[in-house]
Amino acid sequence: MADRPVTLAVIIGAHGVMGEVRLKLFADNADSLKAHTSFNGGALTLKSLRHGNNGAIARFPEIADRTTAEKMRGTELTVPRDALPPLGEGEYYHMDLIGLPAVSTNGDALGIVIAVENFGAGDVIEIERPTGKRFMVPMKPEAVPSWGETVLIDADFVE
Repeated sequence: MADRPVTLAVIIGAHGVMGEVRLKLFADNADSLKAHTSFNGGALTLKSLRHGNNGAIARFPEIADRTTAEKMRGTELTVPRDALPPLGEGEYYHMDLIGLPAVSTNGDALGIVIAVENFGAGDVIEIERPTGKRFMVPMKPEAVPSWGETVLIDADFVE
């Protein structure tokens, strides 16, 4: 995973007619995105970033008009992992959890982590069982005591 780029945001739409784009941030805040000037291996160069009513709004010189901005919807903004600060104790990148097998503290195989969401009260991981049924668990130490090669889920939080 050390060589995989880390996604910090995704373009979710156009803003105005001059090529600005709206972003969904996966970083702590817009300021952490400002620490990087180049994304996607140099394909996009951040010219400006500001807070909007519905998230962050960015301008890239490579996106000159609304039509181009609309075509960029869904584009992930990535940086090399080594461009990011080292992780502290208990920290993780969402991409490091997605795809990991989930196991209960009872030893039961639960499924695979398919998403990490944040609805305002902290991260929540979504796990898909082999049957296709999904459930969510808060990414808190009492619910997820450890992760690494697998994500360990406290049995009391399993549906």
